[in-house]
Amino acid sequence: MKKLFRITTASVSLASLLKGQLNFFNHYYDVTAIADSENMQAWKTISEREQVKCYPIPMKRDISIFNDINSVFKLYHYFKKEKPFIVHTNTPKASLLGMVAAKFAKVPNRIYTVTGLRFEGSTGYHRKILIFMERVTCWAATKVIPEGQGVKKTLLKNKITDKTLQIIANGNINGIDTSYFSSTLYSSEQREKLKSELNIRSHDIVFCFVGRLVKDKGINELVAAFSQLSTVIEEVRHCEVRSNQLSIKLLLVGPFERELDPLLPETEQEIEDNPNIISIGSQKDVRPYLAISDIFVFPSYREGFPNVVMQAGAMELPCIVTDINGCNEIIEEGVNGLIIPPKNKEQLQAKMQLLLENSELRDKLKSNARGMITSRYEQEMVWEGLLAEYRKLENV
Repeated sequence: MKKLFRITTASVSLASLLKGQLNFFNHYYDVTAIADSENMQAWKTISEREQVKCYPIPMKRDISIFNDINSVFKLYHYFKKEKPFIVHTNTPKASLLGMVAAKFAKVPNRIYTVTGLRFEGSTGYHRKILIFMERVTCWAATKVIPEGQGVKKTLLKNKITDKTLQIIANGNINGIDTSYFSSTLYSSEQREKLKSELNIRSHDIVFCFVGRLVKDKGINELVAAFSQLSTVIEEVRHCEVRSNQLSIKLLLVGPFERELDPLLPETEQEIEDNPNIISIGSQKDVRPYLAISDIFVFPSYREGFPNVVMQAGAMELPCIVTDINGCNEIIEEGVNGLIIPPKNKEQLQAKMQLLLENSELRDKLKSNARGMITSRYEQEMVWEGLLAEYRKLENV
């Protein structure tokens, strides 16, 4: 079998972002997974579940000239020794290091899948550095695959590469296993039990966010919008008897990253003090929390093609997302969700209030949510599309 090397910066990305895909390709190629050497639990998961070879190489997410050069040399020598037919990279740093090493090692097929573009949202000198890094990565690659239409447009707009850009299937790097992300897996008894444990009442409308609790994910705006909406509800409740049962919760599923991208102090304080905001940290399985939610909110500033929005849709949740790459491809305004401008607290609050008060619209979006995912992003569609691209290389 021809050798296929798949590379991400962090081993946890191999384990999560490419779940199942490595094992699928292991039936057609001799697959080796390459990533950093830090998370041994992730490597154990990859080895046991995917049944592929594993080769840890130290890599750092942040810019570190000495460490980056060291990583390139290690990758180069490994490529020269093993002579892979394809080196395929994901995530920004691993892609830069992997593509450069593969080019100098004369690997014949060097594929770079472009996900979130780090220069989006950056300014000044830092933005210029990130754009330069992106151009070098694309220069070293023989094939560049944007994760979605938004990423493709951004690459062209910023003149990152003049290579032909082709999206696999309808976008995303791994698709979604819709048999795994299904609300039918959770009974009403299971849902009520989890709600009770989280102090969520049966009549509460639950807004849910899944992801890192950082500024770039729009958490400052989300918490502020939710708090203001709570105040509006309280004011209405005192004026209208019929609103006595109207109540809301905000369920935050994910870790803080205070060193990399901290929230405003007042946002953290509100999360801690507000009894209607439930922050449960990182969870291995997010499905139970999506299953007890009513509306998914994802006000991120920038994405490539967010898996969590597809997951929420597959779990039949109407979504409120920002008008950014990926989100505006998965969600169609008024069909399976609502789209707002990024960094806009007022619009976010307005759409949250709209779905809270308009149960008919909420039910309409909910009824379309899962079908929009199964018809466009089923996992095997993505895998088969990528396999077809690999097969073309064998016939060149």
